[in-house]
Amino acid sequence: MTTAVAAPFRFFSLQVVRTRRLGPSLLRVTFTGADLHAFASDGRDQSLSLFLPHPGQTEPAVPIELGDNWWQGWRELPDDVRAVMRSYTLRALRQDAHGNTVEIDIDFVLHGVEPGAAAPAGPASRWASRATAGDRVLLLGPAVADNRAIRFRPPEGTDLVVVWADETAVPAASAILEWLPAGTRAKVWLEVHDAGDIQDLTTEADAEITWLVHSERETRGEGSPMALDAVRAAAFPPAERPYAWIAGESGCVKELRRHLVRERGIDRRQVTFVGYWRQGLSEEQLREQE
Repeated sequence: MTTAVAAPFRFFSLQVVRTRRLGPSLLRVTFTGADLHAFASDGRDQSLSLFLPHPGQTEPAVPIELGDNWWQGWRELPDDVRAVMRSYTLRALRQDAHGNTVEIDIDFVLHGVEPGAAAPAGPASRWASRATAGDRVLLLGPAVADNRAIRFRPPEGTDLVVVWADETAVPAASAILEWLPAGTRAKVWLEVHDAGDIQDLTTEADAEITWLVHSERETRGEGSPMALDAVRAAAFPPAERPYAWIAGESGCVKELRRHLVRERGIDRRQVTFVGYWRQGLSEEQLREQE
């Protein structure tokens, strides 16, 4: 198999090392691989593409040649054969004494895997909930530490960082908080489905972190009322050069961006906004609309 694609990204053949439940809805999966030494990332909200096997497959089905035209070859495989592709964020990496990456962590949000769930689990949740050591996946990730799949880039001189993330973006927000240097002022809202998913996060920043526990009765998508109300009601400290990073459901991200720009007066060029998912659409459907 040819594994290289156009720099700075390439394919990595990985296998599961271990899994650890972080909460009722969160699962951390640790991966390793023989060629992971070439994986490099500066962290923050590093985006990755993960290719997963269908039930009954021992490894994800991808084109034999993974060159520059891998996308077209992958799309041409039958729907029930080609690997499931999902976008995730790097949660952490570990290196050996020589600076080579030896393990990476990816956090999965599990939906629909619990008994009696209102909606069935998607393919990624099903895979993660059953993952065991040795399970094989394919990853499209960075071979250069500073790459275009890192979106969180506060300009020099930023004097306030504003972060909002729903449960799908909590891993990215957590990595951002770990990256922020000491003395950075930050106001952070993290939304989760269950109080048991609240985590103790590590940061050297002067960060005020507010956890929002989503209610089953609350309407999701097209602007989460809980998220919007919490941010609108908050008192922001005075700042001349604020920077905001908001990520999660596309409708909510759009509403929050509008609030930060129109009502808070933050320069729209200093608001990074990322729609990780869209209410009512699968990732395949979302990609087709892009």
